[in-house]
Amino acid sequence: MKHSSRRTAFAALGAVALAAFAGASFSASAEPFTIPPPKTDAAATAMTSGEPKSIVLAGGCFWGVQGVYQHTKGVIQAVSGYAGGSADSARYDTVSTGSTGHAESVKITYDPKQISLGKILQIYFSVVHDPTQLNRQGPDSGTQYRSAIFTSQPEEQKIAKDYIAELDAAKVYKKPIVTRIEPMNGFYQAENYHQDYLTLHPYQPYIAFNDIPKVDNLKKLFAADYRDKPVLVRDTKATN
Repeated sequence: MKHSSRRTAFAALGAVALAAFAGASFSASAEPFTIPPPKTDAAATAMTSGEPKSIVLAGGCFWGVQGVYQHTKGVIQAVSGYAGGSADSARYDTVSTGSTGHAESVKITYDPKQISLGKILQIYFSVVHDPTQLNRQGPDSGTQYRSAIFTSQPEEQKIAKDYIAELDAAKVYKKPIVTRIEPMNGFYQAENYHQDYLTLHPYQPYIAFNDIPKVDNLKKLFAADYRDKPVLVRDTKATN
């Protein structure tokens, strides 16, 4: 089933029907756990430049990914969009076909003096998504929902690659991590109605079942990095 169809189906669910999904295998409310931080990291305390940095992450539907990082301290902006394909196919209706090379992604701009890339990735692998699921997350399937880290600097690539190797070697998960490390060849901001979706529609069944638990897990496992008031696209000037 296409993502848009699943979203429509979840939006139409009533409370009783939604409760029936609670035991489904793709539940986002499974008991979370903290994973070890990366050994290789650009530590926030070691940064001398105040210039913001950015990383693009894909981990299923961008609504939940964006929502988690909008509640993360040190994040200046989190914008939903598309990465991995060309500019002419960076539209939701086209990306949803799974044939464009794009992944639903989020561009995270952060202050390296407040949060490190390593911490961002620790949150990504802990609460944002399941990095062992190939081309799917929760109820959504297709290459557009793949787990991927888009890097533009050798340092970013090394941190991400080393971290995946560390987690696999420690057998943190029961299955190998399938997260891809891809070159950042362009990020294309998604349509306005996708921005700040979790905040604007917290009771929409898809969000309530799949994504709100992720924000709750951020607060539970990363209390020191959690902020109650999210930084929203509508309150900032979004740039690509």
